[in-house]
Amino acid sequence: MTHFTKLIIAASLSSIPCAYAQDLSAIAQQYQQGKTTAVQLLKTYQARTAQLNPQLAAVTAIRKEAMQDAEAVDRQANNGNKNGNKTSLSLQGLPLMVKDNIAVKGMVTTAGSLALADNMASSDATIVQKLRAAGAIIAGKTNLSEWANFRSTKSSSGWSSVGGQTRNPYNIKKSPCGSSSGSGAAVAARMIPAAIGTETDGSVVCPAAVNGLVGLKPTLGLVSRTGIIPLSHSQDTAGPMTLSVRDSALILNVIAGSDPTDPATKDADKMRAKDYTAGLDPNALKGKRLGVVTKMLAGYDKQTLALFQRSLEILKAQGATIVDAVDLGNLEQAEKDEFSVLLFDFKADLNHYLSTTPATVKSRSLADIIQFNKTNAKQVMPYFAQEIMDMAHAKAALTDPDYLQASTRAKKLAGVEGIDAALKKHQLNALIAPTTGPAWDINYKKGDVIAGSASSPAAIAGYPHLTVPMGLVKGLPVGLSFFAGAWSDASLLNMGYAFETAHPALPAPSLSK
Repeated sequence: MTHFTKLIIAASLSSIPCAYAQDLSAIAQQYQQGKTTAVQLLKTYQARTAQLNPQLAAVTAIRKEAMQDAEAVDRQANNGNKNGNKTSLSLQGLPLMVKDNIAVKGMVTTAGSLALADNMASSDATIVQKLRAAGAIIAGKTNLSEWANFRSTKSSSGWSSVGGQTRNPYNIKKSPCGSSSGSGAAVAARMIPAAIGTETDGSVVCPAAVNGLVGLKPTLGLVSRTGIIPLSHSQDTAGPMTLSVRDSALILNVIAGSDPTDPATKDADKMRAKDYTAGLDPNALKGKRLGVVTKMLAGYDKQTLALFQRSLEILKAQGATIVDAVDLGNLEQAEKDEFSVLLFDFKADLNHYLSTTPATVKSRSLADIIQFNKTNAKQVMPYFAQEIMDMAHAKAALTDPDYLQASTRAKKLAGVEGIDAALKKHQLNALIAPTTGPAWDINYKKGDVIAGSASSPAAIAGYPHLTVPMGLVKGLPVGLSFFAGAWSDASLLNMGYAFETAHPALPAPSLSK
């Protein structure tokens, strides 16, 4: 596939028996115990990627310097052990991948668009710097829905002109959802033990849910966006996509925190938990009150709703009280305002970003991107057009009264008068719903056909949202969503962990066996 670096790998998949069947936490323990090395781990996952990526198109690029980094980490660990100073970096030696809208020094950052094929990063995004500092090995880039799925109303999630069509490992005819499609599919197929996605509305939690993963969209402002191609400063955030809740907590420990170059994170150091793994307790649901947003259950298929009801019984058995018929107010207006805000933001934020790219990038504005797509329509628009980009281009500046009113109203309706009011009225610890329905067919004529979604309230408000695997519907994963007020990330992880502990683990997709 385009930009996929050819791998020459001496190691076989058996170099570390069943390594790819384990989550990040288990692999970290093996590494700290000296049972494996960063080089062995990287070779195993590179081999896995080479084997499966031709079917899944989840990975767009392998980072050539990754093996050098792995060797350096191993030398550092060996020297520390010899000197009696055993290192304890939280992600030491562990390979991760990041979505291809996140800058990694020495790699192109494309957002899935051929217009940015020459957008070589001269520095890492802030979160990549933090991952490296924690000892992680950045192994490569994952595919995504082009321009974070904000190009056409008829788009197919997981398709980009750079990476082609990402496919769901549980059924390659099914959608991986998006826009963090490659991150979801790569982790689900055990091509990498964990990855970073980004979300504006649903782009972490939906692909996590339909690929059988844990996905966390953090509180807006908890994680830096510097070095990430924007869609909307009002809603964008990066988040972990993992095989377990503990893995998401481990990664959040590393990437959370204030960044002077992202004003939205000014309160992050003050509001973040010291350790997001500290409250992971199987009994964390005891005494908790969880509200079912009944209105949000519309659109789901009967089997998903039946699975949700069985999950409510698990939550009750773990000591939670379920409160039915919780109302979030005028969500319809909030969602209308959201789309308007995103159109304004996309134009302003993308124009600013493009103005900072290297001179080799010829597209310097949204208008240039639109023209590039027209000029290269055969490659860029074989299945769907760019009417959302056209709508965004027609918007005025962020000082426009319509923008200011819609932005203020959307945040109020989804946050203060929505999630916050419901939590207070019913004395709830969190709200719950199915994250989305099972994956749908990849169909370029119809585009995405999503049956139900719980992502918008938390996305619009800028509040955290956690999805945890709930079970299978017709052999396809479905997730359970927990969301609550600002800075409640630790609480959601704790409750999600307790549910995960009490719930049977999902089988891995057959491709990963």
